[in-house]
Amino acid sequence: MLTLLLAVLYLTFVSLGLPDSVLGSAWPTMFVELNVPVSYAGIVSAIIAAGTIFSSLMSDRITRRFGSSKTTAFSVLMTAIALLGFSVSTEFWMICLIAIPYGLGAGSVDAALNNYVSLHFESKHMSWLHCMWGLGAAIGPTIMGYVLTSNGTWHNGYFVISIIQVVICVVVFISLPIWKKPMREEKTEQRLEEPLKLREIVSIKGAKAVMITFFCYCALEATTILWASTYLNLNRGIDADTAALWGGLYVLGITIGRAISGFITMRLNDIQTTRLGEGIMALGLVMIFIPVNAITLAGIVVFGLGSAPVYPCIIHSTPERFGKDKSQAIIGVQMASAYTGTCLMPPLFGLIANHISVALFPAYIGVLTIAMIVLFEVLIKKTAK
Repeated sequence: MLTLLLAVLYLTFVSLGLPDSVLGSAWPTMFVELNVPVSYAGIVSAIIAAGTIFSSLMSDRITRRFGSSKTTAFSVLMTAIALLGFSVSTEFWMICLIAIPYGLGAGSVDAALNNYVSLHFESKHMSWLHCMWGLGAAIGPTIMGYVLTSNGTWHNGYFVISIIQVVICVVVFISLPIWKKPMREEKTEQRLEEPLKLREIVSIKGAKAVMITFFCYCALEATTILWASTYLNLNRGIDADTAALWGGLYVLGITIGRAISGFITMRLNDIQTTRLGEGIMALGLVMIFIPVNAITLAGIVVFGLGSAPVYPCIIHSTPERFGKDKSQAIIGVQMASAYTGTCLMPPLFGLIANHISVALFPAYIGVLTIAMIVLFEVLIKKTAK
């Protein structure tokens, strides 16, 4: 039964990543058909992010009431319905309206699943599950790209992805009975107290440090995904196609790195694995600064490999660090902080690139990386047993 449950969890993490990059791949055709400025993608992304942040903050209350299994199942259902809604939308306001349930569903399932895995499974599974998220994030745009190049429309692409999401949703609902034993343990752990209010969560020792750590990590990850290719092209003179390829390899580095870090966690604990990842990130950052294009390109990939274990290992250690009864609340604010960093910091660098210089990209992600490393050490110190 445990093996079957793990298979369902792995499939569910694929569903988490499946729609995440689709908007970006479909938008070049969407904005033309919808007759809106290209910049309006930011409005849709902001609505999704706002819903995700809100549902992440509410995840403690929702999960305590309904449990992780039902929260996950209905959240995946919400995202499936939203994707189906995108596929039949003909006006921009319809896209904006449907983005609301999509964001709410994405935040709930992310926080609930991460806490569930942290409570009941080893660190290696957290790394491998997040590797599956990367696989899903790669599959979504691939499907959209295939549909568009096969004379289909973005409506067709979203429809295909929504059907896959529906199938995963059905699998999750069918699997609900096999969640029962861990769910009984989870309810015992989580019913020890009433849901915490936000100010109570933030006042927990180490909470602010872990929130800022997640903010910095997701800010530098999102900034690198969005701006690395532009930096390589405009500042280093690398042709656009090559720059796009190597910029995309940052995400591949994260995905491969998480597959590898799952094995590393069998030898090292979460803190040691995180520090190892940070060290590799620092090496990649130094390589990016070196004014030799071949080294810089390799540095982007190394930076991705180092980034790989940071997110899953910090999440996995949350129950041990803060207590099982508080883990859902803490993971909820971690997710909200992560999405806030993703939402705010890439556009901020866009302003810097536009008004100062895109050459500041390495310095920008460097500052975020240093802040993340420092705050992680503060977190360890504040939560030391």
